[in-house]
Amino acid sequence: MLTNTGLTNAGTAVAQRRRPSTGAGTAGNRGAGPGAGGRSAYLTYLLPAAVLFILVIAVPLVLNVYTSFTNWTGVGPRHWAGIANYRQLMHDSEFWASMWHSLALVAAMAVVPAVIGLLVAAALFDVIAKRFSPRVASLLRACIYLPQVLPIIVAAIVWGWILDPQYGALNVALRDVGLGFLAHDLLGDPHTALLTVMAVLVWFQLGYPVVIFMAALQRTDPALGEAAEIDGATWWQRLRLVTMPQIRPEIYVVLLTCTVASLRAFGWIYALTSGGPGVATQVPSYYSYQSFFTNLNVGYGSAIATVMTVIIVAVSVVFLWVQRRHAL
Repeated sequence: MLTNTGLTNAGTAVAQRRRPSTGAGTAGNRGAGPGAGGRSAYLTYLLPAAVLFILVIAVPLVLNVYTSFTNWTGVGPRHWAGIANYRQLMHDSEFWASMWHSLALVAAMAVVPAVIGLLVAAALFDVIAKRFSPRVASLLRACIYLPQVLPIIVAAIVWGWILDPQYGALNVALRDVGLGFLAHDLLGDPHTALLTVMAVLVWFQLGYPVVIFMAALQRTDPALGEAAEIDGATWWQRLRLVTMPQIRPEIYVVLLTCTVASLRAFGWIYALTSGGPGVATQVPSYYSYQSFFTNLNVGYGSAIATVMTVIIVAVSVVFLWVQRRHAL
């Protein structure tokens, strides 16, 4: 049985252990801390990345912005044009149509995959892993993520074969089962081309949010979900009111990265439709590419690229601002 003196001595010992050391020990800790010399050592490791950033990103960006104020075919001297390219851009109906198509790709690559990915991740984490085993959930997660491993051009070419109007696997299968009346040139019809590209992008992008959200679900507090379940909350209510607030940072990360990826989408359009039929699937990145290499109007293509860079930076800043505001 502990006496008051024993309790007092024990409390004093705990307080001494918690109290920061002084004297030589403190000096030793100061010497081991990241002082000026330590920061200089860190900067040394950052130097290669900084050099690559300057050479690969900063210098080309500055040259692109400068070129956007000129008339240039890619060879010969540049002729200063001021804001003529930007003035033309503001009245270019094809550019604005490509911007609307880019918004559709944001839905296909960010919004829809994030929503479906959250539901799939929650189902794998809460249902499959508990009723079967975590290994089964991991296997299904890997299968869903598999399209992300494929190069975009390879996946797009394969989908082009599948959707070919004459010999594609989809239309051939429809004819073989007696549904030939449903066979259609999905990528060649202006009314279905963009929707078809969006569906393919949802298939491709789905694995990324599933992996991120499943990792996020592993750090949530299970006691909160169990308490809500005892109180009678349904699975959907627990997901919406208990789980989603806990994984809000991951939701912002998925939405931001997928939105930026959709705004600069190029490979899928290049390999599947080349912006066609007509301009039904034209997006700003491919329009800039056409201005560069097809129309030989490098200044105009640079203006498109500069505008898209500003939009992407603005979207990123807004996302980060909203995320920080909700984190406070």
